Amino acid sequence: MKRYRHYKKDKAIVLACFGSVIEQDKYLELEHIVKTNFPDCDIFLSFSSRMVLKHLAKEGKVYKNLPQTLADVDMLGYRNIIVSSINIFPTDEHKVLKDIVDGFNNFSLANIRYTKAILTTTKETTLFLKDLNEQISIQDVANLYIIHGTPKLELGGIASINYAAEFLQYISDTNFTCSLEGMFPYFAIKDQLVHKLEQKNIKKVQIIPMLLVSGNHYINDMVEIKDELNEKFDATIVQSITSSDKFNFIELPMVQDIILKNIQEEITKLG
Repeated sequence: MKRYRHYKKDKAIVLACFGSVIEQDKYLELEHIVKTNFPDCDIFLSFSSRMVLKHLAKEGKVYKNLPQTLADVDMLGYRNIIVSSINIFPTDEHKVLKDIVDGFNNFSLANIRYTKAILTTTKETTLFLKDLNEQISIQDVANLYIIHGTPKLELGGIASINYAAEFLQYISDTNFTCSLEGMFPYFAIKDQLVHKLEQKNIKKVQIIPMLLVSGNHYINDMVEIKDELNEKFDATIVQSITSSDKFNFIELPMVQDIILKNIQEEITKLG
C-alpha cells in the first residue's frame, strides 16, 4: 500500500493525562521517567482537560488533547503508537481514551494500542494498596482514604473503585473511605462517618487523597474536609512519602512501576 511508505518511524508513546493547572510539572517528571526507561521511543504528552489546555496556552505552553496528538503522531509517520492511560481507575476518562484509540484504528495505518489504567488488575491493585497502607499508617490514627470518584454508576470500571474502597476497609478496622464526586460522597456520609469514628473512640484522623496529582481538589476539598473533621478530631492530611511537599499518587514508585510495566506489556504485544 503506497500510503504505508510514509510510516518510516518505529515507536511512539503518548502519555494520555488529564492535566493540572497547579501540578503540571508532575506530568513532565513522568515524561522524563518514561523517556529514560524507553530510550528507543519518542514520547508525547496529551491532556484531556480543556481548562488546563487553555490555561497552559495563556502561559505560552502549547499542548494538545489526545485526538490532536494522535493525528500529529500519525502524520509524523510512526508505525507503532502506544497510548499510556495515566488514569488511576479504568472509568470514564479511560473509556474515552479507548474510544479515541479505537476510532483512530479505523482509518490510521499505524498500529495504535492503549494500556490499562493504573489500578486495573486485582493483583497490582492489591499489592499497591497494601504497600501504601503500610507506609502511611500511624498507630492510633485512623486513615480516611478519599477517592475522586466517577459520576456514572453504569461504567464497568467502577468495580475497581469498589474493590479499592472495600479492600482498604477490610485490611484495617481504622481505615475509612469516601469519595469527592462518586459513590458514598463525603458530603452525604460525613455524619455517619463521624459517628463511626466516635464509636471507635478515635481521636486522630489522617486524610489520604487518592489523587494522581494534588491540584485544586487537594487545595480546596481536602483542606475543607480536614477543617470540618477538626471540629471533632485532630485531623491532618497525610504527609508525603516522596520528596514533594504534597501527596501525589503519580510520584509513588509503585504507581510509576505499574505505568512502565503497562507500556512494556503493549510494546511486547507489538512483536
